[in-house]
Amino acid sequence: MSEAPLEGPTLPKNAIVILLDSLNRHMLGGYGGTEFDTPNLDAFAKRSLVFEKHYAGSLPCIPARHDLLCGALDFLWKPWGSIEIWEQSLTALLRKAGVTTQLVTDHPHLFETGGENYHTDFNAWRYERGHESDPWKTRPDDSWIGAPMFPERFMPYDNSRGYFREEHDFPGAKTMAATAEWLDENAGYHDRFFLFVDEFDPHEPFDTPEPYASMYDGSWEGPHLIWPPYIKGALERGVLTERQTHQLRACYGGKLTMIDSWFGKVMEAIERNGLWEDTAVIVCTDHGHYLGEKDIWGKPGVPAYEPLGHIPLMISWPGVKPGTVSALTTTSDIFATLVDLFGVEAKHRTHGSSLLPLIHGQAESIRDYVLCGVWGREVHLIDDRFKYARAPADANAPISMWSNRWSTMPIPSRPGLRLPVPDSRAFLDKMPGSEVPVIRQPFREGDLLPYWAIGPFSGNHLYDLREDPTEDENLRGSSAEEELADKLRQALQEVEAPDDQMSRLGME
Repeated sequence: MSEAPLEGPTLPKNAIVILLDSLNRHMLGGYGGTEFDTPNLDAFAKRSLVFEKHYAGSLPCIPARHDLLCGALDFLWKPWGSIEIWEQSLTALLRKAGVTTQLVTDHPHLFETGGENYHTDFNAWRYERGHESDPWKTRPDDSWIGAPMFPERFMPYDNSRGYFREEHDFPGAKTMAATAEWLDENAGYHDRFFLFVDEFDPHEPFDTPEPYASMYDGSWEGPHLIWPPYIKGALERGVLTERQTHQLRACYGGKLTMIDSWFGKVMEAIERNGLWEDTAVIVCTDHGHYLGEKDIWGKPGVPAYEPLGHIPLMISWPGVKPGTVSALTTTSDIFATLVDLFGVEAKHRTHGSSLLPLIHGQAESIRDYVLCGVWGREVHLIDDRFKYARAPADANAPISMWSNRWSTMPIPSRPGLRLPVPDSRAFLDKMPGSEVPVIRQPFREGDLLPYWAIGPFSGNHLYDLREDPTEDENLRGSSAEEELADKLRQALQEVEAPDDQMSRLGME
């Protein structure tokens, strides 16, 4: 990361980051997708730099936001959690520099245990209620028979859904409308601003009003299938039929097209307020979503194949001509770019590289590899040609959690599933780049691990993405694996990954 703004073209005054959760790169017209309609995102791509090799870092939702707002990978140290006491978020740095920061979101995880302090350093924030696990209502509005029922399992969304009567009542629509409203009220008022739109669509539930609900599957009869299973082998195991898989995928497409429509209203607000001339606009996501690729659905415990880990990034930058960027990039690079844009400096250890040299055409690459993964699962290294997913060598142990904010992802259907409190094995260590003592809790085989770290595993995976972009031929055991294993070992050493991660992966 640069310590000062890169010399060269004038930097924009402001920045808008619009994160659309679970946005599938391969389904966007700007990336060649034709299955679903995304006219507004496609129009944005035409005025932007489209990054072709952008990959997720820490996964899933909250870890990805840690990458973006703190600039530091955390999946090697903890599964899911808040900003740590030795870190300062981008928004904390910007507030000190006098930049106005605003969050507009419907993302429920930001207001749950494990995500509860990402919003606190914004100058202001607005939360549109009712999406997925948001505990907004204690009882459903059963006066409206138009609300679908979901008998298989309870989610807080079931209580919220009856209150969405029209399209503009849905959380995604409200979030985008609130974003346009903020721009209309604030453009030109603040000297500099950073607006972060954390939009949870097209994340499940894939629930939309008409015409979107039937847009891509008009012959479906009965309640729409809006909750995808998290499973590998749904067809093979008889969990879904061919007909049901088409319906689920179509429901995702309907939600994608609906949020694209409302994204268009934000584009209109940017246009009418003259912001294209002095504002960087970044559209990104945290990860993709499996919708039947390799018979995988949701985000189950599998390696991060391309549909999940290879994600879109599009940047409209004042004074820069639209085009494509083929350099390898990752989520923490967005943080590094914003730090450079606003001329602030992070004091904690970060892992991103600024995109400014790529944006200004002053470099063809900024990194040799990307590290990607979920805590307790495979660790991935992606370079310009290969993807290497290293699985545990034996049992998924030893491994430790490093955190002074002891939390993990709440699961509404399993409210009793929580991390045990630190026990007598815990000791104080120091995070790389920090002198602040941190609780390090070792886990051994047989210990209760967070949801995402529960097996099984399918061994190491190695794919030549240049020759095999659909990842059909696993090159595990080849001479290429030896080279990639060495490269992964060096990469983990560079970030000072925990020694037990090296042991768990059989890379001592």
